[in-house]
Amino acid sequence: MLNLLSFLFGIISLVIVIPATIPFLGALNWLALPLIVIGIIVGQLSSSNSGRNFNLIVLLIAAIRLTLGGGIF
Repeated sequence: MLNLLSFLFGIISLVIVIPATIPFLGALNWLALPLIVIGIIVGQLSSSNSGRNFNLIVLLIAAIRLTLGGGIF
C-alpha cells in the first residue's frame, strides 16, 4: 500500500516536473521537490523499492533542470 502511495506522489510530481522543462517555467520544480521527498520517504517505508526508485528518477530530472536553469528559471 505504501508503494502505491509512493507511486502516486511520484506521478503527481512528474506532472509538475514535465511542464517545468519549458523555459521560464523552471520554478515549478520547487513546488515538486517537497512532493518528491515525501514520495521517497514513503517509498523507503514500503516493502518494495519500485516507488522509491521512481521518485528518485523524478528527483534526478528535477535536479538536472534546476541546475541548468541556475535554480530559478
